[in-house]
Amino acid sequence: MKQKKIRIGIIGVDPNRGWASFAHIPAIRQFTDFEITALSNPSGEKALAAAALFNIANAFDSVDELVQSPEVDLVVIAVKVPFHKQLTEKAIKAGKHVYCEWPLGNGLGEAMEMQRLADEQQIQAFVGLQSQSVPSIGYIKDLIKDGYVGKVLSTSIVANGGMLTTDEANAYTLDIKNGASMLTIPFGASVHAICYCLGEFLSVTATTSTVSEFGIVAESGRKVPVTMEDQIAVTGILEAGAVASIHYRAGQAKSTNFLWEINGTEGDLVITADGGHVAFYPLTIKGAKKNQQQLELLDVPEKYYKIPQEALQGPAYHLAQQYSLVLADLKKGTKQAPRFADAVIRHELLDAIQKSSATGRRQNLSAGSNVLVKRNYDTNPG
Repeated sequence: MKQKKIRIGIIGVDPNRGWASFAHIPAIRQFTDFEITALSNPSGEKALAAAALFNIANAFDSVDELVQSPEVDLVVIAVKVPFHKQLTEKAIKAGKHVYCEWPLGNGLGEAMEMQRLADEQQIQAFVGLQSQSVPSIGYIKDLIKDGYVGKVLSTSIVANGGMLTTDEANAYTLDIKNGASMLTIPFGASVHAICYCLGEFLSVTATTSTVSEFGIVAESGRKVPVTMEDQIAVTGILEAGAVASIHYRAGQAKSTNFLWEINGTEGDLVITADGGHVAFYPLTIKGAKKNQQQLELLDVPEKYYKIPQEALQGPAYHLAQQYSLVLADLKKGTKQAPRFADAVIRHELLDAIQKSSATGRRQNLSAGSNVLVKRNYDTNPG
């Protein structure tokens, strides 16, 4: 008997702009086992226009109608962070599986409540930490696992997180109260990939500061006050004993925009990019073993690309990589895609960074949540 398609309803589709339109919809449509059957936008006019543009059967101006629709199995939440918890709870209570964008909640407390509800209702709850699904990240993880650098001694990162020039729709990210900042988005998504490769932090010491006074809205040149942390410096110990040092600064530089070094007993890896969000910018990987005098380019093998490379460009490609894992988890019962529990782990780390900066004290992270044995990830099929 032919398997039924997984029907998807997307909350937050705009016909003219937005992450749902330029990333989620093209990513989902790489898979014949997915079907986008519904979308919603608070403006009925925009909902109808988006449905016509993307050829989607059901358009709603009400989230409640979308989550209650019998034509929807999986709800994708692609709206601003302050609305994640409310909308996720509606979908879960309607008995629907959920894919919520990252950050999961506006802070650790919300994320924990969302995970608790998903667990209670026994639904599949995925989170948009697609940095884990980047082919280069899968390759780096396996290089480490296979002993390319030997025992990891240290890792260091210096990167620019952008964010100081934004569009009108994303100007809200400059206000720390909204939970969508340099700390949570470029830093949080990238540190997730780093921990995926090297293991979790057992402790952190952090200094964060807001140095910039204003950000700029690109369309109008309007100045927006900055209250988010725009300088983030973190040191810590990873679970295997390696020392980590990470410095993120807002904006873009004419020098180093992303440099990640992994140093071990048997060799070194150096990863570079044009920006500090590893799911947005292509990564270049170079390495050298003990007996090599110079770094050599390490091309990512084809097996790490689950989607044909010519199919999509940019962030939509990495989102499609993530959806391939979501599809396998829903259809085959695997545990490959990041879940709400993984988002809580990442929120715990960000919360510890903020507490360390506020108190001037090292923060220890709970082994029960932050050691990878709790992750239950399947072996990377790449």
